[in-house]
Amino acid sequence: MDLKKTVWITGASSGIGKELALQYAAMQYNLILSSRRIEELDKVAELCRKMNAECLVLPLDLEQLENLEQIVNKAIKFKDKIDILINNGGISQRGYALETPMQIVRKIMEVNFFAQVALSKAVIPYMINRGGGQVVVLSSLAGKFGFGLRSSYSASKHALLGFFEALSLENRKHNIFVTLVCPGRVLTNISFNALESSGKKHNKLDEGQRNGMPASECAQKIIKAVANKKREVYIGKLDVLLVYIKRYFPYLFYKIALKLNFEKN
Repeated sequence: MDLKKTVWITGASSGIGKELALQYAAMQYNLILSSRRIEELDKVAELCRKMNAECLVLPLDLEQLENLEQIVNKAIKFKDKIDILINNGGISQRGYALETPMQIVRKIMEVNFFAQVALSKAVIPYMINRGGGQVVVLSSLAGKFGFGLRSSYSASKHALLGFFEALSLENRKHNIFVTLVCPGRVLTNISFNALESSGKKHNKLDEGQRNGMPASECAQKIIKAVANKKREVYIGKLDVLLVYIKRYFPYLFYKIALKLNFEKN
């Protein structure tokens, strides 16, 4: 019987997901790594195996979940357990709300919200049957307030918080813990892959991302929050203060927000 815990990480080919994989590998967790980019996943898995972690590379496109049941079954068969599911995969946005067609709005919601819900609903019943488990959901500080050029992204991250908070309340009696993670600006390639109103990738590193928290530090804080079974955690630099300003001084928040430069450049 394998006493090591098994963690399933989506969006594991780069950024925060990759760092989570490497750090859990160093802790000798069993890893299930998912993403659309198989070649990059293989590279991450190889790094993890060099640390003597056992890895299953399990390709997953969050926009195409027709075979979700088979994918979940493969994940379960790997070590006959999933202790932690980390819903990290997603896509960002860089486009004005009025210029973004509904096709793009729906795509962002499909990847960032519906896919996370579908995967969690498929895995949690298995966790309940085994006596419990933990689900980690990567929302965003943009899930706590609206942010220019990210209307659909922000909406999807708001939706995650509402759904999974309710799910947590309903299933705590089944020993299911939910950790909601709200990162701010983190140095990853998220702005490169963000969708513009045209549907094209932004293909630029935003200044906010460039000056953001290193992904390795963000992953370390997430792992600590998961270990402590935190219900909700905000991770970032000074941008985290906006959550509290919005909560206690909403007038000041909107004054600050209106001064920000929401230009597509």
